[in-house]
Amino acid sequence: MKKILLILAALALFQHWDKLERWLNPPQASTASGEIVLYATSWCGYCAKTRELFAADGIAYREVDIEKDSAGRATYQALGGRGVPVIDMRGQVIHGYDVLAIRAAY
Repeated sequence: MKKILLILAALALFQHWDKLERWLNPPQASTASGEIVLYATSWCGYCAKTRELFAADGIAYREVDIEKDSAGRATYQALGGRGVPVIDMRGQVIHGYDVLAIRAAY
């Protein structure tokens, strides 16, 4: 029984390792200066929705295409990026298209 519980615990840790790693080693934000950066790709539907949200709310931002910019890709990975979009809102990192979190960070 103990072996089964140990195996299940190891499996749970493996499945959520990225969250655990971000909790233990929080990403260092690159834009504490007040800039908003959208790490995205050209084909991502949620990236397009994020662009539309920024346009509708009149938010100025800088976009980094992680497939075309190797330095931007490295920063994206340092922020814990495993999918797009990743948004650096003046030092607060938001993973994915989350309207409530994005608007709360304005």
